[in-house]
Amino acid sequence: MEHPENDEQYTGLNVNSGIAQPPSVNPYFKPKARRRILSVQEYVEGILKGNVTILSKAVTLVESSIPEHQALAQEVIEKCLPYTGNSRRIGITGVPGAGKSTSIDVFGLHVLKRGGKLAVLAIDPSSERTKGSILGDKTRMEKLSVHPDAFIRPSPSAGSLGGVARKTRETIVLCEAAGYDNIFVETVGVGQSETAVHSMVDFFLLIQLAGTGDELQGIKRGIMEMADGIVINKADGDNIDRAKLAQAEFRNALHLFPLPPSGIAPEVLTYSGYFEIGIDEVWQMIDRYFDAVKKSGYFERKRHEQEKYWMYESINDQLKANFYNDPVIEDMLKAKEQLVLGSRQSSFIAARDVLDYYFNKKS
Repeated sequence: MEHPENDEQYTGLNVNSGIAQPPSVNPYFKPKARRRILSVQEYVEGILKGNVTILSKAVTLVESSIPEHQALAQEVIEKCLPYTGNSRRIGITGVPGAGKSTSIDVFGLHVLKRGGKLAVLAIDPSSERTKGSILGDKTRMEKLSVHPDAFIRPSPSAGSLGGVARKTRETIVLCEAAGYDNIFVETVGVGQSETAVHSMVDFFLLIQLAGTGDELQGIKRGIMEMADGIVINKADGDNIDRAKLAQAEFRNALHLFPLPPSGIAPEVLTYSGYFEIGIDEVWQMIDRYFDAVKKSGYFERKRHEQEKYWMYESINDQLKANFYNDPVIEDMLKAKEQLVLGSRQSSFIAARDVLDYYFNKKS
């Protein structure tokens, strides 16, 4: 019996069968077939042909934290290496609001008019709470984002050093293999990101502002010593005189610093990214720098130093990952935390005990 409640013993109670319901799934719905994972050879061939879709997929592999993706990405990078090293890598930094994205849009179009291809790697800061990123830099590069010879890739910093995506170095390799002979790396403009970007580019451009209050706030020894060129943005309208004054102050400040390893004193120029004033002069400065360092041999020496630097950085990353991913170490750390918080053991002794276990295990 479909409804036992309709039995005669339950007088006065009657349950209807109800209305037949349509199926919950559209009968015409066809699930999409799962995307086939490309082979290493397919990735490499697509990148060398300049296929933007495959290049984007390869960059996603590089940024992935899944071990299988990492292994595949490293194979792709290894096979792309012989086709790299023929680009001009330019790091661009400045405080938030200095007009980095607008300037990159204008600089990029200026470069593309001279021929070649441009890749822009924009690092977007990740939230410490949610670990998410807006990745909105591309929206501020309106003209460049629709140019057929430009590849713009916003990447989350994902908590790595000073907001610089740890995989940006590998992404540069892939972009060079895809034929991009000009590469811009934009930093978030805060923290230690400038140091990391400086270690992967040939020319480091510092964008400054005038008329924002205390001009000395922009003269920071660390960032000034890294800069190969300094440009003061928004030198237009009523701000031109302030920009000229800031230019003189920065030039005077540079006299207090020793010459950079390149032997070339950084130039200080003014321009307006919004009104596209002085863009050609900025690029002439960059051209002069590249001509000088290639003649002196500093260009190759710096590239070799950077390769060594990133080898040691990779070793540090692998050691750190191996240590923290050890399940026994994870349990030990939790136990040591309780001892430290209970004032039963000092932080240094707890750390030494864990490290002693780790190194004895490996020996």
